Amino acid sequence: MASRAVAVLLFLGGTLLSQEPLSRMAQPRYEGDKLLRPEGYREWIFVASNLGMGYTAGQPQANPSFHNIYMQPEAYRYYRQTGRFPDKTMLVMERYSAGTIASINRRGQFQDRLLGLEVALKDEQRFPEKWAYFDFSGSGGALRGQAAPFPKQACWSCHNAHGGADNVFVQFYPILRK
Repeated sequence: MASRAVAVLLFLGGTLLSQEPLSRMAQPRYEGDKLLRPEGYREWIFVASNLGMGYTAGQPQANPSFHNIYMQPEAYRYYRQTGRFPDKTMLVMERYSAGTIASINRRGQFQDRLLGLEVALKDEQRFPEKWAYFDFSGSGGALRGQAAPFPKQACWSCHNAHGGADNVFVQFYPILRK
């Protein structure tokens, strides 16, 4: 019998897919009905960055914020191989204020103060809609250690209607576009 260290391979849609890496994927942790803030996400795959994106019409924000999005490496590889996000996928979005003039910088913008952190989580056993959305932002850039999911109409409905793939806005993430 092969050892557990040997990856189990499945033939899926014409692609050999290793199941072993998913077993090592960082998992969501809960305390009751609240998600605990993911740890080590800055070592995950950097999926995208944007400046001042918003989902309502109108003038651009006067003080736009930067968004940096990360996902587990195993979820990234699985998505690239299959076009689907595996269960327990987490997309972590940091929000930073835009700095302008500081140190030697005299034009352009850079990421300055941490404003908050949000998580999109696919957990098929816990959430009837499969995906839930969380905000760990506190006051003054402090982050809370846990967060309850937003009500369904707050994030899920928009992601479901406009997500390029499986409730995720892959259309804005170059490395996830097909």
